[in-house]
Amino acid sequence: MKWIILAIFAIIGLSAINRSAPGLPPILSGLHLDTGTIKYELSTPLFTDYAEKARGIKLPPGTTLAVTGDGLPILPEGAILAKTFFYWLDKRDTTKGKQLVETRILIKTKSGWVAGTYVWNKEQTDAALATSGQKAAVSWIDDAGERHDIHYRIPSAAECATCHQSNKELIPIGFKVRSLNIDVKRDHRTINQLNYFAAKGLISSVIPSAYSTLPAWNDPAQPLEKRVRAYLDVNCAHCHNDKGFCSQSDFRPAYENTLEQTKIEEKKKRILAFIRSGRMPLIGTTVVHKEGLELIEHYLNLHK
Repeated sequence: MKWIILAIFAIIGLSAINRSAPGLPPILSGLHLDTGTIKYELSTPLFTDYAEKARGIKLPPGTTLAVTGDGLPILPEGAILAKTFFYWLDKRDTTKGKQLVETRILIKTKSGWVAGTYVWNKEQTDAALATSGQKAAVSWIDDAGERHDIHYRIPSAAECATCHQSNKELIPIGFKVRSLNIDVKRDHRTINQLNYFAAKGLISSVIPSAYSTLPAWNDPAQPLEKRVRAYLDVNCAHCHNDKGFCSQSDFRPAYENTLEQTKIEEKKKRILAFIRSGRMPLIGTTVVHKEGLELIEHYLNLHK
C-alpha cells in the first residue's frame, strides 16, 4: 500500500511534465515509424510481465547520436525511441502469431522529451494514443506449454514519467551505450550493434572495445554477481538514484557503483520482498518474475 500511495503522489507531481502528450498524433501510424526506424536490442532488458519487446530508434535525416561514454548518448531534436510490447500466442511456435498490446514513445523536442503510450486495437492494425492508464486481457502459452492469463497494466504517459525522470525531467532509461554494445544478427550476419548503428548512419565510426557492456542477467557464462548487478541496475536503478523517484532511499543499484555502495546485501530482505510482491519495477508490472527472483535468491543465499 505504501508504494501505491507513493506512486499516486508521483503521478500527480509529474503531471506537469507530460499530462496529455502534446504534439503527438492521435494514432501511432501518424508517426510513420514504418520508414527510417532502426531496430535495436539491449543486453539486459527491463522485466514487464513476460512481455516481448520490439525496440526502434528513428532520427531526423542528417542527424546522428553523440556517444560520450557508457551511459545515455546525446540524441538530436526530433529523435524518436519506440518500444512495442507484445506476446507470442504460443512461444513454442511463433508462426501462430502475436498479440500487440502497447507502444511507448519518447520524442526529443526543443524543450525536452515527450512521452506517449499507444494502445493497439483488436484488429491489430493501429494503436491509439492513451489519455489514461488501462488494462488489457492477455493470454499466451510459454516455452513449457503452460498457459498464462493476465490483466496487463498499460501505464499513462504521466505514469511513465514516474520512472523516466531525472530531477523531474523526462529522460530515456534503457538506451545506454553499455546496454547497446552487444553482438546482434542483422542482414544475415552477426555484427556489433554500435558498428551496425555506424553503418546505418546513426553514429560516426566507433570502437566498441572503448566502451563497457552490461552483462546479460540470464547468461550462465557470466559471473553470478555481475548478472545480479545487471538485473537490479536495469529494473531498479532508474528510480533508485540521487535524482530519481526513490531518491530518498539509500539503495543505489547502478552497475557503475561498487557492491558496497549499492547496499544490495544490506537491503536484501527488502529487495526480495519487493520482487516477490510482483511490483518490481513499480510501474507496469503485476506478476512475479520467477527466473529473476530465483537468480537473486540464489545470490543472496550465498551471502547470508
